[in-house]
Amino acid sequence: MKNILITGATDGIGKETARRLATGDFRLWLHGRNQQRLENTKAEIEKESGNRAIEIVKADFSSLKEVKKLSLDLFQRMEQLDVLINNAGMMSDFQEKTIDGYDKTFQVNYLSPFLLTNLLLPLMKEAEQGRIIHVASMIHAKEIDFENLSFTRKYSGSLAYSATKLYNILFSNKLARMLEGGKITSNSLHPGVINTKLLRQNFGNIGEPVAQGAETSVHLATATEAAKYSGRYFSNSHLATPAGIANDKQVQDRLWNESLRMVSNYLGG
Repeated sequence: MKNILITGATDGIGKETARRLATGDFRLWLHGRNQQRLENTKAEIEKESGNRAIEIVKADFSSLKEVKKLSLDLFQRMEQLDVLINNAGMMSDFQEKTIDGYDKTFQVNYLSPFLLTNLLLPLMKEAEQGRIIHVASMIHAKEIDFENLSFTRKYSGSLAYSATKLYNILFSNKLARMLEGGKITSNSLHPGVINTKLLRQNFGNIGEPVAQGAETSVHLATATEAAKYSGRYFSNSHLATPAGIANDKQVQDRLWNESLRMVSNYLGG
């Protein structure tokens, strides 16, 4: 039975993705930061799907220490990880700092998934064919400001969100280059303009049903033909074209190196 980890699985697109995947022959690992919501989500999906192979794991992505603990917990509880769906995300009109001193949007949307993915790579290398899926957005930024990478000089909620979604794509493409020739693929996606809580709070009651937002994540996680792609960007379960900067190898490398420096205390072990 394949293991699939979905971050941010207690609401919105993450929860719908879990609901869809629960109907298959998978062991699902649902991540969230609230224990009660995790337990409620697990019970709800078990009742709907009949799948009893559903596990829950708790970690607050605004703490790199908790991300590290999450990885250690997973190493103790599974032998291999087949699919990692980096879905967790947020958007805020006002800036908050995490316990690690970074902007919360930057850390939750990008830096913690960067750390978690790197920590879990050994588990993914044990899988027959591993897939890393990064939920980005069509409104990802078209440029990157390395002098204000984590929004220390100025802050805008919408600009921070779009910047982190570009970081997700750059990270995905860099991973694909690093993993080329191996058994693990890395791809990013635009889920659509979906009527999630995040969208309603920031843009109003617009967008397509949440069920549609899970389509591309489920496709990349399960479709046989998706295994032949890596370092690509998808929308509506089809290949799409991100901003040109997303394919700039020098930019990918610089972001990778800056990110490694930020999480260096939590790597290894």
